[in-house]
Amino acid sequence: MKKIIIPFLVLVLVSSVVVAQQQGVDEPETGMGSPGLNESGQSQQVQAEQETQNEGEEETLMIQQRVQLKARNTTELRQMIQERQQEMVQEMQTLRQNQQQVYQNQNKVRLAVHSLLAMEDLTGGIGRNVSQIAREFNNSVQATIGAEERIETRNMLVKFLFGGDEVAAGEMEQEVIQNQQRIQHLRQLMNQCDCEEQVRAMMQEQIQNMEQEQTRLQQLAQNEKGNKGLFGWLWK
Repeated sequence: MKKIIIPFLVLVLVSSVVVAQQQGVDEPETGMGSPGLNESGQSQQVQAEQETQNEGEEETLMIQQRVQLKARNTTELRQMIQERQQEMVQEMQTLRQNQQQVYQNQNKVRLAVHSLLAMEDLTGGIGRNVSQIAREFNNSVQATIGAEERIETRNMLVKFLFGGDEVAAGEMEQEVIQNQQRIQHLRQLMNQCDCEEQVRAMMQEQIQNMEQEQTRLQQLAQNEKGNKGLFGWLWK
């Protein structure tokens, strides 16, 4: 009888967690249930994803506005980069705590995008190509921010039972692959750059920052995929 009851109880537990996860019902006062519903009936996870999308649209609009703001010399370029860093610090103060860590990690790429756009007129004939890649990176960083937020906010009980968010991890890996190709293209352009040594050095610094972030994202995605959870093997 025990041999029948124990598997049955496990099945009931698994089923109830799956249903709770799908419906977005929060376990009262445990802090471990699926994301709850706000007053409008929208789940916290969906709300967070909508906020990320809105922030991405705002970031894209800001990038488009900054396309016209190009540095005329290295002194002006450094000043523009410093001003953008200060803006990012102020932006961090308006974010939720779980968002702050995600943006803190990915701000290197956001700053690199701004820097590459600002130096367009200082990089000679490759300037437009560099700016195009920077805009592609901007779209990518919005995608990786969304994926990382989903990973970081994944329900702890669901994660314990069923493992990491493989969908978000897979999306992140795809972005990393494309970004590595973009970085390779940027390095080729940098080697062709008919520009001052200071500009070349600043461009190389931003490329290195991008590379470091892709390494971190790749490791995060691999760790998330490696977390199979207690019952995750049932669906593998």
